[in-house]
Amino acid sequence: MKPRISMVTLGVRDLERAVKFYGEGLGFPRMETPPGVAFFPLNGTWLSLYPREALAEDAQVSPEGSGFGSFTLAHNVESEAEVDEVMARAVRAGATVAKQPEKVFWGGYSGYFRDPDGHLWEVAYNPHFWVGPRDGQG
Repeated sequence: MKPRISMVTLGVRDLERAVKFYGEGLGFPRMETPPGVAFFPLNGTWLSLYPREALAEDAQVSPEGSGFGSFTLAHNVESEAEVDEVMARAVRAGATVAKQPEKVFWGGYSGYFRDPDGHLWEVAYNPHFWVGPRDGQG
């Protein structure tokens, strides 16, 4: 087995609003899909949006829940300035800031925002670790 996370699916309360946030607001490329689901192909993985109630039903769990979900999604960028740019873009698109970007104990720079459904995203610059175009893998 080759370990990987190939897709992250977020349960959303309003699919149209979530598609607008990720597509228009953050600029994620969207793949044409049938109604009721949205896919955004990203570098090395996919982001999927699906109605929260339907996703819970599919997994046979309760759709109820609030607060911290014990995970965050991370978007790593190439500079501190890009952290600030992505955070500002997310806020303009409807996100709320959970933590303003700042220098952090591990030597990088990061901040957190919540998307319109409350999913917690970290935007980070880590000078010690980078996965992206710089590593020759696109």
